Amino acid sequence: MGKTGEAIELEAGGRAVRLSSPDKIYFPERGFTKRDVAEYYLAVGPGILRALRERPTTLERFPDGVEGESFYQKRAPKKVPEWLPTATIAFPSGRTADEVCPTELAAVLWAANLGTLTFHPWAVRRERPDHPDELRIDLDPQPGTDFTDAVRAAHRLREVLEEHGLRGWPKTSGGRGLHVFVPIEARWDFTAVRRAAIAVGRELERRMPDAVTTAWWKEERGERIFVDYNQTARDRTMASAYSIRPKPHAPVSAPLRWEELDDVRPEDFDVATMPARFAELGDVHEDMEQHAFSLDSLLELAEQDAHDRGLGDLPYPPDYPKMPGEPKRVAPSRAKRTEKTEKTEKTEKNDEGEGAG
Repeated sequence: MGKTGEAIELEAGGRAVRLSSPDKIYFPERGFTKRDVAEYYLAVGPGILRALRERPTTLERFPDGVEGESFYQKRAPKKVPEWLPTATIAFPSGRTADEVCPTELAAVLWAANLGTLTFHPWAVRRERPDHPDELRIDLDPQPGTDFTDAVRAAHRLREVLEEHGLRGWPKTSGGRGLHVFVPIEARWDFTAVRRAAIAVGRELERRMPDAVTTAWWKEERGERIFVDYNQTARDRTMASAYSIRPKPHAPVSAPLRWEELDDVRPEDFDVATMPARFAELGDVHEDMEQHAFSLDSLLELAEQDAHDRGLGDLPYPPDYPKMPGEPKRVAPSRAKRTEKTEKTEKTEKNDEGEGAG
């Protein structure tokens, strides 16, 4: 037997999955092994599968653990089991790829065997890859703010959602932030869903101007919670519920109930503690599957922002093609420097022309 152990088989939903090198250390600080990771996913199986089922999923792989090199696997590996379906998704560039779409827990273990720690599912199902069925809101603490500030913003966000006939399900990001997912009807494209996310963010910003921002440029955010609306853009994904995050203490993205937000901390949830919580409470987001809300009210709010308040689109991520109606994709400070330089050059040219007469 080698130092990383002989291969073993784990059973998931009646299917045996091979796990190579089960004793390989993945989290040196905690001593967690590859087998610990696989057994964690078995322990929270119904939850992680609910979060991934039928969704094209990018695998964040750490073959040598969190201290080794990592990469995002968007395209399905060549040797995908015949029982694991894939779906063709399109990137903003127009290129396409086939991504794995877990439909059973064995798929999660198969990915764990490849060194996958974090699962990044698209907000779509494989049968409708261009129409999101989740509105995902990312409350991202900026320097000078923390999880407590994100919680305050989340409570106000809940009010905004409910006023528009929506219900959100909160979870920790696995870091300092919070994610709130809203199941929606798969009737709108990515552009419309992003527009709805911007409308939510702007309304929250109006209610908490000193605490929340939708400013895309970091230099404008200040010590506030950033509503990262671009997480709803095509090809942008967020760590799934129950995913392990690649940090030394092995935290996980923990689904929460609204009433416990004020009493928890992100560090409460990790590979060691989540299985016991799951055994006691089950998947606290299980009922998400029973809902599909309309975005009509939020899209009406977006129209009001555009026509009554003169608020247009916001910048897309830098790797996106220029989008219709998008403002200049340049930081304000850089834009001012460019404008100043152009004015100076124009003045100098005018002066040269006057002197030559």
